[in-house]
Amino acid sequence: MKKLITYYRVSKEELSKVIFPTKEQVRNAFISVLIVVTIVSLFLALVDFILGSVVSNIL
Repeated sequence: MKKLITYYRVSKEELSKVIFPTKEQVRNAFISVLIVVTIVSLFLALVDFILGSVVSNIL
């Protein structure tokens, strides 16, 4: 039982050291990820369209 109490106490101390992001930081990170994912998706769609057209013309 003593190990469990010690584990709980140490876990609580470590959790108090964690710095959680602010709402603004989370929002900025979300927007950044959304922009990068959109750009990569558009690029891959363009490459897929070009390669599909080339293969269709060859066949």
